Amino acid sequence: MERRVCPRRRMMGTRRKNENSLELLFSDAELPARREIAEQAFLLRGFALSAETALLFALREVNAKSPFRHMITPGGYRMSVAMTNSGLLGWITDRSGYRYDAIDPERGQPWPAMPESFRALASRSAAEAGFPNFHPDACLINRYEPGTKLSLHQDKDERDFSQPIVSVSLGIPATFLFGGEHRSDKTQRIQLRHGDIVVWGGSARLRYHGVATLKEAEHPLLGRMRINLTFRKAG
Repeated sequence: MERRVCPRRRMMGTRRKNENSLELLFSDAELPARREIAEQAFLLRGFALSAETALLFALREVNAKSPFRHMITPGGYRMSVAMTNSGLLGWITDRSGYRYDAIDPERGQPWPAMPESFRALASRSAAEAGFPNFHPDACLINRYEPGTKLSLHQDKDERDFSQPIVSVSLGIPATFLFGGEHRSDKTQRIQLRHGDIVVWGGSARLRYHGVATLKEAEHPLLGRMRINLTFRKAG
């Protein structure tokens, strides 16, 4: 007798969450390793797993030199997500605004050099998504815990918008919000897990994006924590 497969397990589509949000539905078994989520924007499922050990070792070294901290927004609010940087430039925020700076303001010294494992993964990921010759000079490292989130925003503090953004997820799962060119545009809700990478550039470079409030979870290597590495060409 022919075995029938339940169509709900095979279907890939969307479900409306609210007026401005669409959630992607998919089966893990059928999700391709490289999936286009919008024009010139791609999800690379599990692409960072082969570099996992090197990435976590390098992360510890960066944090030892420039520890995570909760920065203050220009409006005086303490960010719930803790941050640090590696590379020639680091993204910072304080009462005077958002910007890139070569100096860690808490240490008065340059940010730690970008680890080669970081740089190599960023370049490979960009090339896989159709953006060859990506040479990032900044890696913003965000540390999330359950209950934290990142509001919709554009990455527009960089000088060269022709270069893509490469975003690497490590640790507990998160829901990535990927919108349009305006804050009010509908957003996709994309489930990200340990080792997933999102790359966007070209016509998608200035799309709004963010991270929904993280749910309670624990990862075997990182505990109750999600680390996000965001690579950019800032200078």
